[in-house]
Amino acid sequence: MKLTFFGAAGEVGRSCIMVEGKSTKILLDVGIKLGKETEFPLITDQELKTIDGIVVSHAHLDHSGYLAHIYSGGYDGITYATKPTFELTNVLTSDYIRISNPSNITKEGLAKMQNHHRLVEYHEEFKIKDMTIKLFPAGHILGSAMIQVGDGHSRLIYTGDFHMRTTKLLDPAYSEALHADTLITESTYGGDQDVFQSEKKTLDAMLVSIKETITQGGTVIIPSFGVGRAQEVLLILDDYMKSGLIPPVKIYMDGMISKAMRIHRHNVIYCRDELQKRILMNDDDPFKSKNFHSVTTRQQRSKIMSGTESSIVVTTSGMLTGGPIIKYIEHMAHDAKNKLILVGYQAEGTLGREIENGAKHIKIDGRHVNVNLKVEKFHLSAHADRPQITTFIGKIEGLKKIFIVHGEPSKSQELLEALKGKYEVHHPALGSVHEA
Repeated sequence: MKLTFFGAAGEVGRSCIMVEGKSTKILLDVGIKLGKETEFPLITDQELKTIDGIVVSHAHLDHSGYLAHIYSGGYDGITYATKPTFELTNVLTSDYIRISNPSNITKEGLAKMQNHHRLVEYHEEFKIKDMTIKLFPAGHILGSAMIQVGDGHSRLIYTGDFHMRTTKLLDPAYSEALHADTLITESTYGGDQDVFQSEKKTLDAMLVSIKETITQGGTVIIPSFGVGRAQEVLLILDDYMKSGLIPPVKIYMDGMISKAMRIHRHNVIYCRDELQKRILMNDDDPFKSKNFHSVTTRQQRSKIMSGTESSIVVTTSGMLTGGPIIKYIEHMAHDAKNKLILVGYQAEGTLGREIENGAKHIKIDGRHVNVNLKVEKFHLSAHADRPQITTFIGKIEGLKKIFIVHGEPSKSQELLEALKGKYEVHHPALGSVHEA
């Protein structure tokens, strides 16, 4: 098999890898890269016409966001993914179109995207021409999958984004009896220093921080990916509030988070057993907690931003690239009583990275905004850290070759250095072609 890296090589974003066999070409993911400018995979329209199928690992836009563009441009092939991935992709795509208003997405293309998909279950083998494909749970977000591809002669595994710890929502990534000649792995947190502390320590510190702000009469603002991270954060906050560990204030959900919560509830069979039993056997549904309040109008949002009551706001987007978080920052960043809590990765070139790095003066839509509110980061990542990545790699039988993608260049290079000598390791460049 031959690999062409149209995105996510030496960067985080626009994941898109072509796998080519003797008579078959497929794409693993078709993402976009959000930042000051939206960037698309480097694949040409001419090349797209030769693609026999697309397999999407999960719904986040950096893995699925180019689908609407592809179908609007005339692509007629089938896209394969799990049921939650398709449902969440639809929500995220609608949100992306509403915020970014891309000119080359059409109603016809969106309709075609809806009609050209096939739902695939975990561990179910299916074929795209002469390639055999299987999806395994990735532990990243609801419905996320690692993708195994075989052509009868060799086999590769593409991790997409994966996580090896149990979370509120999900079991860890599947890692039993895997066999592959080639691995394509993410490296978001593949650097030498990327070792996560225990979740308990992180959550204990976050609990203290939230209580401090509420006690002082401030508002806690938590920007989050609307799918995955937001649900984890909300379920944690709900448990804290029910147990009396944080004061009883309103927890607001803004952006498309409420829609994503409903999809999680309808697809709870994809969540960990403990959560399923909690809902089905104890009639305790955390997705419908009375502590949660959806923000559905601008008037509601304005009332929160100008109000004097303490509250917690969980809102999109996670990297402050658009959506309601921009309004909250613009109107509430001046007040030192308020607090911004970052819980996830902030990519280079985003407003989130700028504020994470300590910026005290920012620009929003050309207007100067003073950042006086407190900014704290508590790492609740849905990605594997360095030890998780190397542990996972060590479990794959027969592995000879590794391609490192989806990471800042320094982190990918550090992971490469750690793996050299044990495997043939590559840090591919954008547009490069390699033998799997």
